[in-house]
Amino acid sequence: MAYSAFLLGIASPGPNVLAVIGTSMSVGRTPAMALALGIATGSFCWAALAVAGLSALLSTYAMALIAIKIGGGLYLLWLAYKAFKSASSKHDVEAKELSGGRRTLCGYWLRGVTVQMTNPKAALTWVAIISLGLADNAPNWVGLVIVIGTSILSVIIHLLYAIAFSTPIMVRLYSKSRRVIQATLGAFFALAGIRLLQAGRREPTRG
Repeated sequence: MAYSAFLLGIASPGPNVLAVIGTSMSVGRTPAMALALGIATGSFCWAALAVAGLSALLSTYAMALIAIKIGGGLYLLWLAYKAFKSASSKHDVEAKELSGGRRTLCGYWLRGVTVQMTNPKAALTWVAIISLGLADNAPNWVGLVIVIGTSILSVIIHLLYAIAFSTPIMVRLYSKSRRVIQATLGAFFALAGIRLLQAGRREPTRG
């Protein structure tokens, strides 16, 4: 479930995805790939921080799991609302080149890390994703699998964005399918949010 939320989250054209698409379209494939790797690096950092933080919290306060699941569920419902709103909009995705002018490949990678790590929505998204896959008293390897798996997926998918959107035909195809993608995302986030809220209500408390 955590992997599914992560994959559909990347499919939603947020600031990070739009940065990769805009760089690929305006600057070229190679700079966009460097930017994509930077975003994937930032994604790994957020995943590791989320797993470590939630694991430490749950080991101390059993009641925290209920609050995390309810908070994550409410945030997923908010994402569902945003996705349905985007699906109903007639405006296409607007991808622009990052400000600051051209830079070296290392500079694009560093900008990708910065964009991801300074995005407050990334932190909330990762709390929601981890809360879907991390249960109370879960062994350490569960969090490790989530971090490694999502990091690999992040690298692959962001690189695919960089490669695909360097071609005009992909831009047109994505624009035409945008509404369907957003509606699908909305349905998934709504179901996942409801599931988390229900799990939070059923979660037993322990002293």
